[in-house]
Amino acid sequence: MTYARIEIAPSILAANFAKLGDDVRVVEEAGADIIHVDVMDGHFVPNISLGIPVVASLRKATRLPLDVHLMIEQPELYIEDFIRAGGNRILVHQEATVHLDRALAMIRELGAEAGAAINPATPVGMLTEVLDKVDTVLVMTVNPGFGGQKFIPNTYEKIRQLNQMRARYNASFRIEVDGGVEPENTAELAQAGANTFVAGTSIFHTADPAAATRQLKKLATQALSQRA
Repeated sequence: MTYARIEIAPSILAANFAKLGDDVRVVEEAGADIIHVDVMDGHFVPNISLGIPVVASLRKATRLPLDVHLMIEQPELYIEDFIRAGGNRILVHQEATVHLDRALAMIRELGAEAGAAINPATPVGMLTEVLDKVDTVLVMTVNPGFGGQKFIPNTYEKIRQLNQMRARYNASFRIEVDGGVEPENTAELAQAGANTFVAGTSIFHTADPAAATRQLKKLATQALSQRA
């Protein structure tokens, strides 16, 4: 099986908002592949974060694709606005909508990549009927809402299950991981099947975010070559 290339997706939730453009440029120049944007509404998750104006501003500040993670209720109401603002990949939660198939179709019809996200307690089997409609499956490896949380170890098995499903159906969707991603677990995540690594604290809360970005990419790429 041919594996998708590794993506490092710095999460701006952990960046310095007083100099967000500068922080994004640092990781872009260091080889980041996509910028992860966490959108929280204070209802689906216990936090409020970024909105459409921030995505629009980021679109002007970077050439990298924007990975927009909608941790909000009724995401269908906002999908079009986030794509118009500059989102390239839109991720909606299986738990946040009763019409996941419709939401994914809407994203693709509007010209963006469609992603389905699941929380740590949600079985991967909940996505079986939409795996042919997604470009990415995002596995939350912490409970969503706040940055800097500790990685939940049993999510390794979910990633392995998704990787097996991807092979069984000869599918090409990415497996994205978000939460507690750091140098100590990046290789094991890649070996389990992950392709896209969202990292906030382990990049932006270090003395050298550029070096941290390069390190994560090196670790994941080496692990991918061993898996292949």
